Amino acid sequence: MSKHLFGIVVTHHGTAANNRGETEGNITTLQKLLWHGEVHTTMSAESIRYAIRWYWQRSLDQKSKLNRSWDDKANAHTWTLPNFTEQSCSSFVDDDVMGFMSAKAGAEESNDAEAGQKKKRTRGTCDKRRARLEITRAISLTPFAGDITFNAASVGATPSASSTGKDPVPYGTEIHATRYQYGFALTPEELADKSRALLVLDAIANLNEVAGNHARFLFDYSPESIILRWTDDFAPRMLYGFALSADGKLAAPDVVARVKSGDIRADELIIGGSLAEHEDVKALGVKLCPGVKAAVKEAKTRLSNDLGLTK
Repeated sequence: MSKHLFGIVVTHHGTAANNRGETEGNITTLQKLLWHGEVHTTMSAESIRYAIRWYWQRSLDQKSKLNRSWDDKANAHTWTLPNFTEQSCSSFVDDDVMGFMSAKAGAEESNDAEAGQKKKRTRGTCDKRRARLEITRAISLTPFAGDITFNAASVGATPSASSTGKDPVPYGTEIHATRYQYGFALTPEELADKSRALLVLDAIANLNEVAGNHARFLFDYSPESIILRWTDDFAPRMLYGFALSADGKLAAPDVVARVKSGDIRADELIIGGSLAEHEDVKALGVKLCPGVKAAVKEAKTRLSNDLGLTK
């Protein structure tokens, strides 16, 4: 039976702003959703996936391990093999883990009514592979209070800064002082190369730039605390498991409750970061690590042993 890797991450506390290139008037907005009846800010799974790709591009020894790379000078992506194939998954980490889809229109489309006779319709094609790594949308731990900062671009900051070029241009930015949590799932045996599951753990442990498109946006997206589950169970049973206690400290009441109820086995869990110091967590009998890196190292050891990756 295949084993599955599930995890939930909570970021450090920081000031989130400018996480998409959209505005309302002259206000740069944050994405929002209703969560448990209150407005929370959110960041997309796509932005997290992009950050993982960017980490791999900068950390892997050979860029040839990636099919898609970002060229900052050209402001464009470059491709090693633009035509996706199932075989490319054995060569490229990103195609194997992230999947792909390339839809192509048919060479000729016929209109039976106009043609007056039936023609064989040329259908389009689609080269695709489902992503093996699944990531949830990130959601703020606290509701959004509507904070906005007002600023002004300096005179002559850009040629288009104002109609005259002589006046400062006011603008506003929505900001949210909060943490974000998200979850992920991966079945390593579905990968063309099972060892790439270790690269996924490395990337998640070291994420930094997520959803920022300007130098003035900096939010530490590395995990402040992490819960990893290596299991035979098909269901994660713990996505969005983080919360803040009444005194403002990080907690995971839903995860604690599921371990106590037997839905999650204690020996499947690895917890790293400040959450490991929580008294309710200490009483569970799970593997506790003082830091996130130690928790990821423990998970990589378990994966390597069970998947036969050790020499």
